[in-house]
Amino acid sequence: MLEGLALSSKPLGEHDRLLTLLSESQGLLRLAVPGGRRPKSSLAAAVPLAHLQLQVGGRRGLRRVRQLRVLRNYSGLAQQLECLACAQALAELCLAMVPGEAPAPGVLANVLMQLGRLESLVREPACQSEALAIGVQASVHLLALGGYALPLARCARSGEPLHPPIGQWDWRCSLVSSEGLVIGAVPGAPLLLNPSELALLQRLVRPVLPRRHDGELMGPPAVWLRLLELVGRWCDEHLGRRPRSFRLLAGTGTGAGAS
Repeated sequence: MLEGLALSSKPLGEHDRLLTLLSESQGLLRLAVPGGRRPKSSLAAAVPLAHLQLQVGGRRGLRRVRQLRVLRNYSGLAQQLECLACAQALAELCLAMVPGEAPAPGVLANVLMQLGRLESLVREPACQSEALAIGVQASVHLLALGGYALPLARCARSGEPLHPPIGQWDWRCSLVSSEGLVIGAVPGAPLLLNPSELALLQRLVRPVLPRRHDGELMGPPAVWLRLLELVGRWCDEHLGRRPRSFRLLAGTGTGAGAS
């Protein structure tokens, strides 16, 4: 038996589907789902954002799904555009960085955890920028698990510790996409962070989102949008592209800022 999260599903022939599955032990797998496009097929549940348990046949070429059981379906995230955009962005990020048919330790568990957090937002809506913040933090976690971690501890050039001097508002660090974060305003750098923005970014490696004592999310939507852009530029440089859904997620963040 094989367990994994369906990341994408495309037509294959007249009635079949081509399923891309994220698994813990085998990374990304592309599987044929016979009859998966027939509404009454027992395999029709092989759709994106479904957590599945599969019985797969074949050892060479494109393997085929014989049976499946839905462990959990996250299609309810479509009830809120920002949650769906976040989920799609995480799926795209996995498609870009997870190796094919090789172990991907921790990635599936992390994505399932993030989808669970997004489900909680659908059931009990919080501030509108919450999904945006989850998307940024989850991307930071997934990049680290995939071997593309943002280097947040030291200046990429001097090696000095990146200790943001809170209160010194003229202090800056620069994103140099090919290197990391560099202390100072580097000419031509696409993004500059002030001390509070850097401090917020560094806190994203923790398991939970940064919150104030009253439980409110730290950082206004504009800052979360800047951090999303920073992650996007890192993906452009190190993965060759950023998830297209980052644009949709940024649009929901802009809406949050206007509300």
